[in-house]
Amino acid sequence: MGAVLDLAERMWQGVASTEHVMRSAHALVGGFVGIDEVAAGVAFVGSFANVTAIETGGGLVLVDVGSPLLAPRVREAVRGWSSQPLHAAIYTHGHVDHVFGFGAYEAEARPAGVAAPYVLAHEAVAHRFDRYRMTQGYNGHVNMRQFRLPAPLFPGEFRYPDRTFSQTHVLELAGERIELHHARGETDDHTWVWLPARRVLATGDLFIWAAPNCGNPQKVQRYPIEWARALREMAALRPAVLCPGHGPPILGEDRVAQALGDAAALLETLHEQTLAAMNAGARLDDVLASVRVPEALLARPYLRPVYDEPEFIVRNLWRLYGGWYDGNPAHLKPAPARALARELAALAGGAARLCDRAGALSEQGEHALACHLIESAWLAAPDDPAIAQARARIYRARAEASTSLMAQGIFEAAALESERG
Repeated sequence: MGAVLDLAERMWQGVASTEHVMRSAHALVGGFVGIDEVAAGVAFVGSFANVTAIETGGGLVLVDVGSPLLAPRVREAVRGWSSQPLHAAIYTHGHVDHVFGFGAYEAEARPAGVAAPYVLAHEAVAHRFDRYRMTQGYNGHVNMRQFRLPAPLFPGEFRYPDRTFSQTHVLELAGERIELHHARGETDDHTWVWLPARRVLATGDLFIWAAPNCGNPQKVQRYPIEWARALREMAALRPAVLCPGHGPPILGEDRVAQALGDAAALLETLHEQTLAAMNAGARLDDVLASVRVPEALLARPYLRPVYDEPEFIVRNLWRLYGGWYDGNPAHLKPAPARALARELAALAGGAARLCDRAGALSEQGEHALACHLIESAWLAAPDDPAIAQARARIYRARAEASTSLMAQGIFEAAALESERG
């Protein structure tokens, strides 16, 4: 058993977890595990974003090609396992951690005198790349917060697909059938891949060894119920091997069925509860306070809220079905945040009073209330160094109390903002 399969077993048993990867910016450069064969002619490269390699009679097929920084190590591992010329690479979606490194395989083809490989993906991937190029600066700041980087970082050039499909596509290579299925979930351009003869399923980020990344507060719309339906469709095929977008593979029909079913159930209960509250006329604030995921699901080693979290998925569902108005009429056309903060500070007897109360609440573990008050104090008196220091302490305490990388990154960024002025 190699490093990948050893990690897979330890994580299934709950002995190891994804938390150390999800919580560390070093995962971007240090999240490489290795390569193991998971079925006859199918190898799994465990990396920050995984790659699945498939040998066929018509050449090698890759499902995803790697992240910008780890793509060379991924290719080295693939080439240590197979020397077959690359026939095609399939992008499961257009997130940047999955779509870099293809150029090195293209370069192999020229001196070898073989046909150049091509990229196959859903038709919406190109639109995503267009949007990324327009919003490179914004996405750089998102990455800086989310992964605690020292400066904004996001690429500006992408290898666009050569061939695209809409709903389903079948790639036939020397009798090997590789099925591509589109499903909206974490993205609107997602593809999952099924090898019926080998009973191998490559999910992309529709399964990531964490609570589904379906509510990221800094990203565009995501699709919980369509994601759940895709997971149910995959489970109905009875895969024997699951190759996820992040985290190790899952081997064994029963384990794969359990993992897919539990992930679908988590999304389904959030969808059902949120819609029921919305249909009853609840405000977003009330919905957030009432919707709950069964603890038994969140306790699964592959569904822990270490990256995204259920509260963010509820907010995403509200945005999907209800728009941005949260039901509070004061929020429809609000006063500027600084004006409101100055008014609250005046009523409290000064920004320092708000700051003192925020500190007391933080020490009591009332982090959400503490953040409201310290943010008002800081907005009312942005040049007060004592308030800035208190703000840093309070947001750092909130980050330490949070479970998801999304929340931790934003709270840590607020703390750094105050510390650095």
